[in-house]
Amino acid sequence: MTDFFFTRILEYISWAIIFYMMAAGTVYLVLFLIASPRISKEKKLNRHEQIEEMSINKDTYPISILVPAYNEEAGVVSTVRSLLALNYPQYEIIVVNDGSTDRTSDKVIAQFQMEPIDLAIRTYFKTGEIMRAYRSALHPELFLIEKKNGGKADALNAGINFSHYPYFSAIDGDSILEQDALLKTMKPIIDSAGLVTATGGTVRIANGCKINKAVIEEIALPRKPIEIMQIIEYFRAFLIGRLGFSRANILLIISGAFGVFEKSRVIKVGGYKTDTVGEDMELIVRLHRSIKDEKSKQRIEYIQDPVCWTEAPSTLASLRAQRIRWQRGLAETLWTHRKMLFNPKYKGIGLFSFPYYLFVEMLSAVFEVLGYFIIVGGLVFSFIDPKIAGIMLLVMVLYGSLLSALAVLLEEWTYHKYPTVGSIFVLYFYALTETFWYRILMNFWRVQGLFYAFKKKSVWGDMERKGVFSEE
Repeated sequence: MTDFFFTRILEYISWAIIFYMMAAGTVYLVLFLIASPRISKEKKLNRHEQIEEMSINKDTYPISILVPAYNEEAGVVSTVRSLLALNYPQYEIIVVNDGSTDRTSDKVIAQFQMEPIDLAIRTYFKTGEIMRAYRSALHPELFLIEKKNGGKADALNAGINFSHYPYFSAIDGDSILEQDALLKTMKPIIDSAGLVTATGGTVRIANGCKINKAVIEEIALPRKPIEIMQIIEYFRAFLIGRLGFSRANILLIISGAFGVFEKSRVIKVGGYKTDTVGEDMELIVRLHRSIKDEKSKQRIEYIQDPVCWTEAPSTLASLRAQRIRWQRGLAETLWTHRKMLFNPKYKGIGLFSFPYYLFVEMLSAVFEVLGYFIIVGGLVFSFIDPKIAGIMLLVMVLYGSLLSALAVLLEEWTYHKYPTVGSIFVLYFYALTETFWYRILMNFWRVQGLFYAFKKKSVWGDMERKGVFSEE
Protein backbone atom coordinates (compact mmCIF):
# COMPACT_ATOMS: atom_id res chain seq x y z
CA MET A 1 0.00 0.00 0.00
CA THR A 2 2.83 2.37 0.90
CA ASP A 3 4.73 1.61 -2.34
CA PHE A 4 1.55 2.12 -4.38
CA PHE A 5 0.89 5.46 -2.69
CA PHE A 6 4.52 6.57 -3.25
CA THR A 7 4.36 5.59 -6.93
CA ARG A 8 1.11 7.47 -7.50
CA ILE A 9 2.49 10.60 -5.86
CA LEU A 10 5.57 10.43 -8.10
CA GLU A 11 3.39 9.99 -11.17
CA TYR A 12 1.31 13.05 -10.27
CA ILE A 13 4.51 15.08 -9.80
CA SER A 14 5.86 13.72 -13.09
CA TRP A 15 2.79 14.78 -15.05
CA ALA A 16 2.89 18.21 -13.37
CA ILE A 17 6.51 18.66 -14.50
CA ILE A 18 5.66 17.46 -18.02
CA PHE A 19 2.81 19.97 -18.35
CA TYR A 20 4.99 22.69 -16.85
CA MET A 21 7.75 22.05 -19.40
CA MET A 22 5.25 22.02 -22.27
CA ALA A 23 3.74 25.31 -21.08
CA ALA A 24 7.19 26.94 -20.75
CA GLY A 25 8.16 25.73 -24.22
CA THR A 26 4.91 27.14 -25.61
CA VAL A 27 5.71 30.53 -24.08
CA TYR A 28 9.07 30.50 -25.86
CA LEU A 29 7.41 29.65 -29.16
CA VAL A 30 4.89 32.48 -28.68
CA LEU A 31 7.80 34.87 -28.01
CA PHE A 32 9.45 33.59 -31.18
CA LEU A 33 6.27 34.28 -33.19
CA ILE A 34 6.04 37.78 -31.68
CA ALA A 35 9.70 38.47 -32.52
CA SER A 36 9.67 37.03 -36.05
CA PRO A 37 7.99 39.96 -37.89
CA ARG A 38 10.51 42.43 -36.39
CA ILE A 39 13.44 40.19 -37.33
CA SER A 40 12.08 39.74 -40.86
CA LYS A 41 11.66 43.51 -41.25
CA GLU A 42 15.13 44.17 -39.84
CA LYS A 43 16.67 41.72 -42.27
CA LYS A 44 15.43 43.79 -45.23
CA LEU A 45 16.58 47.17 -43.93
CA ASN A 46 19.73 48.99 -44.99
CA ARG A 47 21.17 49.55 -41.55
CA HIS A 48 23.95 51.82 -42.71
CA GLU A 49 21.56 54.30 -44.35
CA GLN A 50 19.50 54.42 -41.16
CA ILE A 51 22.33 55.79 -39.05
CA GLU A 52 24.40 57.71 -41.60
CA GLU A 53 22.59 60.98 -40.95
CA MET A 54 22.77 60.52 -37.18
CA SER A 55 26.56 60.33 -37.27
CA ILE A 56 26.82 63.93 -38.57
CA ASN A 57 23.71 65.43 -36.99
CA LYS A 58 24.58 67.91 -34.24
CA ASP A 59 21.24 67.20 -32.55
CA THR A 60 22.24 63.62 -31.78
CA TYR A 61 22.35 63.46 -27.98
CA PRO A 62 25.88 63.45 -26.51
CA ILE A 63 26.53 60.46 -24.31
CA SER A 64 28.81 59.39 -21.46
CA ILE A 65 30.20 55.86 -21.69
CA LEU A 66 30.87 54.31 -18.28
CA VAL A 67 33.35 51.45 -17.97
CA PRO A 68 33.38 49.94 -14.45
CA ALA A 69 36.62 47.99 -14.12
CA TYR A 70 37.77 45.64 -11.37
CA ASN A 71 40.92 43.66 -12.17
CA GLU A 72 40.46 44.10 -15.91
CA GLU A 73 44.12 44.52 -16.87
CA ALA A 74 43.79 41.81 -19.52
CA GLY A 75 41.19 43.62 -21.60
CA VAL A 76 40.61 47.20 -20.44
CA VAL A 77 42.99 48.78 -22.99
CA SER A 78 41.25 47.00 -25.87
CA THR A 79 37.86 48.03 -24.49
CA VAL A 80 38.94 51.69 -24.39
CA ARG A 81 40.46 51.49 -27.88
CA SER A 82 37.20 50.14 -29.29
CA LEU A 83 35.31 52.99 -27.61
CA LEU A 84 37.70 55.64 -28.97
CA ALA A 85 37.01 54.30 -32.47
CA LEU A 86 33.20 54.57 -32.19
CA ASN A 87 31.28 56.30 -34.93
CA TYR A 88 29.40 58.86 -32.81
CA PRO A 89 29.33 62.70 -32.97
CA GLN A 90 29.99 63.57 -29.30
CA TYR A 91 30.80 61.37 -26.34
CA GLU A 92 33.08 60.91 -23.36
CA ILE A 93 34.56 57.73 -21.92
CA ILE A 94 34.83 57.34 -18.15
CA VAL A 95 36.78 54.34 -16.89
CA VAL A 96 35.99 53.74 -13.21
CA ASN A 97 38.72 51.70 -11.56
CA ASP A 98 36.86 50.13 -8.65
CA GLY A 99 39.78 49.42 -6.32
CA SER A 100 41.48 46.90 -8.61
CA THR A 101 44.36 44.92 -7.13
CA ASP A 102 46.03 44.39 -10.51
CA ARG A 103 47.46 46.85 -13.08
CA THR A 104 44.15 48.06 -14.52
CA SER A 105 44.88 51.74 -13.81
CA ASP A 106 48.56 51.49 -14.71
CA LYS A 107 47.72 50.14 -18.14
CA VAL A 108 45.16 52.85 -18.90
CA ILE A 109 47.48 55.61 -17.61
CA ALA A 110 50.45 54.36 -19.63
CA GLN A 111 48.62 53.59 -22.89
CA PHE A 112 46.65 56.82 -23.12
CA GLN A 113 48.99 59.26 -21.32
CA MET A 114 46.53 60.02 -18.54
CA GLU A 115 47.27 63.18 -16.53
CA PRO A 116 45.87 64.05 -13.05
CA ILE A 117 42.99 66.55 -12.95
CA ASP A 118 41.15 68.29 -10.12
CA LEU A 119 38.16 66.35 -8.85
CA ALA A 120 34.87 68.10 -9.58
CA ILE A 121 32.04 65.63 -9.04
CA ARG A 122 28.34 66.17 -8.44
CA THR A 123 26.85 63.83 -5.84
CA TYR A 124 23.64 62.36 -7.14
CA PHE A 125 24.48 59.20 -5.16
CA LYS A 126 26.74 58.45 -2.22
CA THR A 127 29.55 56.12 -3.35
CA GLY A 128 32.84 54.73 -2.19
CA GLU A 129 35.60 57.32 -1.78
CA ILE A 130 36.91 58.79 -5.02
CA MET A 131 40.67 59.11 -4.70
CA ARG A 132 41.97 60.47 -7.99
CA ALA A 133 40.87 61.49 -11.48
CA TYR A 134 42.80 61.65 -14.76
CA ARG A 135 42.27 62.93 -18.30
CA SER A 136 44.07 61.69 -21.38
CA ALA A 137 46.56 64.03 -23.05
CA LEU A 138 45.98 62.12 -26.32
CA HIS A 139 42.19 61.87 -26.20
CA PRO A 140 40.50 64.70 -24.21
CA GLU A 141 37.24 62.73 -24.15
CA LEU A 142 38.83 59.94 -22.08
CA PHE A 143 38.76 60.06 -18.25
CA LEU A 144 39.87 57.67 -15.52
CA ILE A 145 38.63 57.88 -11.95
CA GLU A 146 39.98 55.77 -9.15
CA LYS A 147 37.83 54.82 -6.17
CA LYS A 148 37.82 52.42 -3.28
CA ASN A 149 36.27 49.06 -4.06
CA GLY A 150 32.51 49.06 -3.70
CA GLY A 151 31.29 46.72 -6.42
CA LYS A 152 30.06 47.24 -9.97
CA ALA A 153 26.89 49.12 -9.00
CA ASP A 154 28.86 51.53 -6.83
CA ALA A 155 31.35 52.11 -9.67
CA LEU A 156 28.52 52.87 -12.09
CA ASN A 157 26.96 55.30 -9.64
CA ALA A 158 30.34 57.04 -9.31
CA GLY A 159 30.56 57.23 -13.09
CA ILE A 160 27.09 58.82 -13.28
CA ASN A 161 28.16 61.38 -10.65
CA PHE A 162 31.20 62.28 -12.74
CA SER A 163 29.48 62.25 -16.17
CA HIS A 164 28.59 65.40 -18.11
CA TYR A 165 26.01 64.31 -20.71
CA PRO A 166 22.24 63.59 -20.56
CA TYR A 167 22.53 59.92 -21.57
CA PHE A 168 24.98 57.29 -20.42
CA SER A 169 25.99 53.88 -21.61
CA ALA A 170 27.23 51.17 -19.26
CA ILE A 171 29.70 48.71 -20.76
CA ASP A 172 31.75 46.02 -19.04
CA GLY A 173 35.52 46.40 -18.90
CA ASP A 174 35.99 43.08 -20.73
CA SER A 175 33.87 44.03 -23.75
CA ILE A 176 34.28 45.85 -27.05
CA LEU A 177 31.66 47.58 -29.19
CA GLU A 178 31.32 47.43 -32.95
CA GLN A 179 31.93 50.84 -34.52
CA ASP A 180 28.26 51.76 -35.15
CA ALA A 181 26.80 50.01 -32.11
CA LEU A 182 26.25 53.18 -30.10
CA LEU A 183 24.53 55.01 -32.98
CA LYS A 184 22.18 52.08 -33.55
CA THR A 185 21.38 51.83 -29.85
CA MET A 186 20.66 55.56 -29.58
CA LYS A 187 18.49 55.62 -32.72
CA PRO A 188 15.18 54.63 -31.06
CA ILE A 189 15.81 57.22 -28.33
CA ILE A 190 16.41 59.98 -30.89
CA ASP A 191 13.57 58.88 -33.20
CA SER A 192 11.14 58.88 -30.27
CA ALA A 193 12.34 62.31 -29.01
CA GLY A 194 13.14 60.78 -25.64
CA LEU A 195 10.03 58.60 -25.27
CA VAL A 196 12.37 55.61 -25.17
CA THR A 197 14.25 55.99 -21.88
CA ALA A 198 16.59 52.99 -22.06
CA THR A 199 17.82 50.60 -24.73
CA GLY A 200 19.91 47.46 -24.72
CA GLY A 201 21.81 45.86 -27.56
CA THR A 202 22.76 42.34 -28.49
CA VAL A 203 25.77 40.88 -26.71
CA ARG A 204 27.87 38.20 -28.41
CA ILE A 205 30.73 36.05 -27.21
CA ALA A 206 34.18 36.88 -28.54
CA ASN A 207 35.94 33.69 -27.45
CA GLY A 208 37.42 32.08 -30.56
CA CYS A 209 37.31 35.24 -32.69
CA LYS A 210 40.43 36.76 -34.22
CA ILE A 211 40.85 40.23 -32.70
CA ASN A 212 43.44 42.83 -33.59
CA LYS A 213 43.72 46.14 -31.76
CA ALA A 214 40.14 46.03 -30.49
CA VAL A 215 38.67 45.13 -33.90
CA ILE A 216 36.97 41.79 -34.60
CA GLU A 217 38.79 40.70 -37.76
CA GLU A 218 37.42 37.18 -38.02
CA ILE A 219 34.40 35.65 -36.33
CA ALA A 220 35.01 32.02 -35.42
CA LEU A 221 33.98 29.47 -32.83
CA PRO A 222 36.07 28.66 -29.76
CA ARG A 223 37.20 25.08 -29.20
CA LYS A 224 35.89 24.48 -25.70
CA PRO A 225 32.36 23.00 -25.62
CA ILE A 226 31.28 25.18 -22.67
CA GLU A 227 32.19 28.32 -24.63
CA ILE A 228 30.28 27.12 -27.73
CA MET A 229 27.24 26.34 -25.59
CA GLN A 230 27.27 29.87 -24.18
CA ILE A 231 27.18 31.25 -27.74
CA ILE A 232 24.04 29.19 -28.42
CA GLU A 233 22.58 30.24 -25.10
CA TYR A 234 23.07 33.92 -25.99
CA PHE A 235 21.34 33.38 -29.38
CA ARG A 236 18.34 31.96 -27.56
CA ALA A 237 18.21 34.64 -24.90
CA PHE A 238 18.62 37.64 -27.20
CA LEU A 239 16.97 36.62 -30.48
CA ILE A 240 13.91 34.87 -29.03
CA GLY A 241 13.40 36.02 -25.46
CA ARG A 242 14.32 39.68 -25.29
CA LEU A 243 12.99 40.77 -28.67
CA GLY A 244 9.61 39.25 -27.93
CA PHE A 245 9.39 41.02 -24.57
CA SER A 246 10.66 44.29 -26.03
CA ARG A 247 7.93 44.37 -28.68
CA ALA A 248 5.34 44.25 -25.89
CA ASN A 249 7.26 46.84 -23.77
CA ILE A 250 7.61 44.36 -20.93
CA LEU A 251 11.35 43.73 -21.09
CA LEU A 252 12.83 43.23 -17.61
CA ILE A 253 16.51 42.81 -18.50
CA ILE A 254 19.05 44.88 -20.37
CA SER A 255 22.40 43.16 -20.29
CA GLY A 256 24.88 44.67 -17.86
CA ALA A 257 27.50 44.32 -20.60
CA PHE A 258 25.92 47.03 -22.81
CA GLY A 259 22.97 49.35 -22.31
CA VAL A 260 22.04 53.03 -22.79
CA PHE A 261 20.02 55.03 -20.25
CA GLU A 262 18.47 58.47 -19.83
CA LYS A 263 20.50 59.85 -16.94
CA SER A 264 17.76 61.98 -15.39
CA ARG A 265 15.39 58.98 -15.19
CA VAL A 266 18.06 56.83 -13.52
CA ILE A 267 18.90 59.61 -11.05
CA LYS A 268 15.19 59.98 -10.30
CA VAL A 269 14.86 56.32 -9.27
CA GLY A 270 18.03 56.39 -7.15
CA GLY A 271 20.71 54.91 -9.41
CA TYR A 272 22.08 51.39 -9.24
CA LYS A 273 21.23 49.36 -6.14
CA THR A 274 24.48 48.40 -4.40
CA ASP A 275 23.27 45.60 -2.13
CA THR A 276 22.38 43.13 -4.87
CA VAL A 277 24.43 41.13 -7.38
CA GLY A 278 21.69 41.65 -9.99
CA GLU A 279 22.02 45.43 -10.25
CA ASP A 280 21.39 45.53 -14.04
CA MET A 281 18.02 43.74 -13.90
CA GLU A 282 17.00 45.46 -10.68
CA LEU A 283 17.50 48.90 -12.27
CA ILE A 284 15.33 48.00 -15.27
CA VAL A 285 12.53 46.71 -13.03
CA ARG A 286 12.72 49.88 -10.93
CA LEU A 287 12.59 52.03 -14.08
CA HIS A 288 9.49 50.17 -15.26
CA ARG A 289 7.93 50.61 -11.83
CA SER A 290 8.66 54.34 -11.90
CA ILE A 291 7.24 54.70 -15.41
CA LYS A 292 4.03 52.86 -14.49
CA ASP A 293 3.63 54.73 -11.18
CA GLU A 294 3.84 58.02 -13.06
CA LYS A 295 1.57 56.69 -15.84
CA SER A 296 4.27 57.84 -18.22
CA LYS A 297 4.37 56.64 -21.84
CA GLN A 298 8.12 56.08 -21.79
CA ARG A 299 9.44 52.76 -23.03
CA ILE A 300 12.41 50.44 -22.61
CA GLU A 301 13.54 48.69 -25.78
CA TYR A 302 15.91 45.99 -26.92
CA ILE A 303 17.69 46.55 -30.26
CA GLN A 304 18.72 43.30 -31.90
CA ASP A 305 21.37 44.59 -34.30
CA PRO A 306 23.96 46.51 -32.20
CA VAL A 307 26.68 44.17 -31.08
CA CYS A 308 28.84 44.23 -28.00
CA TRP A 309 31.47 41.48 -27.92
CA THR A 310 32.35 40.12 -24.51
CA GLU A 311 34.57 37.44 -23.03
CA ALA A 312 32.67 34.43 -21.71
CA PRO A 313 33.83 32.22 -18.84
CA SER A 314 36.09 29.48 -20.17
CA THR A 315 36.36 27.29 -17.08
CA LEU A 316 33.67 25.38 -15.20
CA ALA A 317 34.59 27.19 -11.98
CA SER A 318 34.12 30.70 -13.41
CA LEU A 319 30.97 29.68 -15.32
CA ARG A 320 29.49 28.18 -12.15
CA ALA A 321 30.24 31.36 -10.19
CA GLN A 322 28.62 33.48 -12.90
CA ARG A 323 25.44 31.40 -13.07
CA ILE A 324 25.04 31.24 -9.30
CA ARG A 325 25.41 35.02 -9.25
CA TRP A 326 22.85 35.53 -12.05
CA GLN A 327 20.29 33.29 -10.37
CA ARG A 328 20.80 34.98 -7.02
CA GLY A 329 20.43 38.40 -8.67
CA LEU A 330 17.19 37.30 -10.37
CA ALA A 331 15.75 36.01 -7.09
CA GLU A 332 16.74 39.16 -5.20
CA THR A 333 15.16 41.42 -7.84
CA LEU A 334 11.88 39.50 -7.94
CA TRP A 335 11.70 39.50 -4.14
CA THR A 336 12.50 43.24 -3.88
CA HIS A 337 9.70 44.11 -6.30
CA ARG A 338 7.28 41.31 -5.34
CA LYS A 339 4.40 43.78 -5.07
CA MET A 340 4.42 43.97 -8.86
CA LEU A 341 3.62 40.24 -9.23
CA PHE A 342 0.11 39.74 -10.66
CA ASN A 343 -0.58 43.42 -9.96
CA PRO A 344 -2.80 44.84 -12.75
CA LYS A 345 -1.48 48.32 -11.97
CA TYR A 346 1.73 47.29 -13.75
CA LYS A 347 -0.14 45.82 -16.73
CA GLY A 348 2.02 43.49 -18.85
CA ILE A 349 4.96 43.78 -16.47
CA GLY A 350 2.96 42.57 -13.48
CA LEU A 351 0.67 40.15 -15.30
CA PHE A 352 3.12 38.51 -17.69
CA SER A 353 6.81 39.46 -17.29
CA PHE A 354 6.96 38.93 -13.54
CA PRO A 355 5.16 35.56 -13.61
CA TYR A 356 7.36 34.52 -16.55
CA TYR A 357 10.62 35.36 -14.78
CA LEU A 358 9.38 33.77 -11.55
CA PHE A 359 7.95 30.52 -12.91
CA VAL A 360 10.08 30.01 -16.05
CA GLU A 361 13.42 31.78 -15.60
CA MET A 362 13.81 31.22 -11.85
CA LEU A 363 11.90 28.06 -10.92
CA SER A 364 12.43 26.02 -14.10
CA ALA A 365 15.77 24.82 -12.69
CA VAL A 366 13.98 23.37 -9.66
CA PHE A 367 11.42 21.55 -11.83
CA GLU A 368 14.09 20.23 -14.18
CA VAL A 369 16.39 18.98 -11.41
CA LEU A 370 13.42 17.19 -9.84
CA GLY A 371 12.69 15.76 -13.29
CA TYR A 372 16.23 14.37 -13.58
CA PHE A 373 15.77 12.32 -10.43
CA ILE A 374 12.39 11.05 -11.62
CA ILE A 375 13.77 10.07 -15.04
CA VAL A 376 16.70 8.20 -13.51
CA GLY A 377 14.42 6.63 -10.90
CA GLY A 378 11.90 5.62 -13.53
CA LEU A 379 14.25 4.25 -16.17
CA VAL A 380 16.85 2.66 -13.89
CA PHE A 381 15.02 1.74 -10.69
CA SER A 382 11.38 1.54 -11.99
CA PHE A 383 10.01 3.84 -9.28
CA ILE A 384 7.44 4.98 -11.84
CA ASP A 385 6.16 3.74 -15.18
CA PRO A 386 9.14 3.93 -17.59
CA LYS A 387 6.75 5.34 -20.23
CA ILE A 388 6.15 8.42 -18.08
CA ALA A 389 9.89 8.85 -17.54
CA GLY A 390 10.39 8.54 -21.32
CA ILE A 391 7.75 11.19 -22.03
CA MET A 392 9.42 13.52 -19.54
CA LEU A 393 12.81 13.00 -21.20
CA LEU A 394 11.30 13.74 -24.62
CA VAL A 395 9.68 16.96 -23.36
CA MET A 396 12.99 18.07 -21.82
CA VAL A 397 14.79 17.50 -25.13
CA LEU A 398 12.11 19.52 -26.96
CA TYR A 399 12.26 22.29 -24.38
CA GLY A 400 16.05 22.51 -24.25
CA SER A 401 17.83 21.22 -27.31
CA LEU A 402 15.27 21.91 -30.03
CA LEU A 403 14.54 25.46 -28.89
CA SER A 404 18.27 26.14 -28.92
CA ALA A 405 18.53 24.64 -32.41
CA LEU A 406 15.73 27.02 -33.43
CA ALA A 407 17.77 29.93 -32.06
CA VAL A 408 20.77 28.84 -34.17
CA LEU A 409 18.50 28.71 -37.23
CA LEU A 410 17.26 32.22 -36.47
CA GLU A 411 20.80 33.55 -36.14
CA GLU A 412 21.83 31.94 -39.43
CA TRP A 413 18.74 33.33 -41.20
CA THR A 414 19.19 36.89 -39.97
CA TYR A 415 22.76 37.93 -39.20
CA HIS A 416 24.87 35.00 -40.42
CA LYS A 417 27.79 36.09 -38.23
CA TYR A 418 29.55 32.72 -38.44
CA PRO A 419 30.48 32.48 -42.13
CA THR A 420 31.68 28.89 -42.46
CA VAL A 421 29.37 25.92 -43.04
CA GLY A 422 31.42 23.96 -40.53
CA SER A 423 30.63 26.48 -37.80
CA ILE A 424 26.90 26.13 -38.40
CA PHE A 425 27.09 22.34 -38.20
CA VAL A 426 29.07 22.56 -34.96
CA LEU A 427 26.51 24.97 -33.48
CA TYR A 428 23.63 22.66 -34.45
CA PHE A 429 25.41 19.63 -33.05
CA TYR A 430 26.03 21.25 -29.70
CA ALA A 431 22.50 22.72 -29.59
CA LEU A 432 21.06 19.22 -29.92
CA THR A 433 23.26 17.90 -27.10
CA GLU A 434 22.33 20.68 -24.68
CA THR A 435 19.79 18.70 -22.68
CA PHE A 436 22.19 15.86 -21.93
CA TRP A 437 25.03 17.76 -20.22
CA TYR A 438 25.11 21.58 -20.40
CA ARG A 439 21.57 22.16 -19.21
CA ILE A 440 22.07 19.72 -16.35
CA LEU A 441 25.08 21.69 -15.11
CA MET A 442 23.25 25.00 -15.48
CA ASN A 443 20.20 23.77 -13.57
CA PHE A 444 22.18 22.40 -10.61
CA TRP A 445 24.11 25.70 -10.36
CA ARG A 446 20.90 27.74 -10.65
CA VAL A 447 19.33 25.74 -7.82
CA GLN A 448 22.48 26.43 -5.81
CA GLY A 449 22.05 30.14 -6.61
CA LEU A 450 18.54 30.01 -5.15
CA PHE A 451 19.89 28.54 -1.91
CA TYR A 452 22.46 31.32 -1.78
CA ALA A 453 19.70 33.89 -2.27
CA PHE A 454 17.66 32.40 0.59
CA LYS A 455 20.71 32.29 2.85
CA LYS A 456 21.79 35.75 1.67
CA LYS A 457 25.20 34.26 1.00
CA SER A 458 27.23 36.77 -0.95
CA VAL A 459 29.61 35.06 -3.36
CA TRP A 460 30.76 36.96 -6.45
CA GLY A 461 33.41 34.50 -7.67
CA ASP A 462 36.48 35.36 -9.70
CA MET A 463 36.15 35.47 -13.46
CA GLU A 464 39.28 33.89 -14.89
CA ARG A 465 40.30 36.11 -17.82
CA LYS A 466 42.03 34.59 -20.80
CA GLY A 467 42.32 38.11 -22.15
CA VAL A 468 40.69 37.46 -25.54
CA PHE A 469 41.05 41.19 -26.26
CA SER A 470 44.62 41.45 -24.99
CA GLU A 471 47.01 43.27 -27.30
CA GLU A 472 50.11 41.80 -25.73
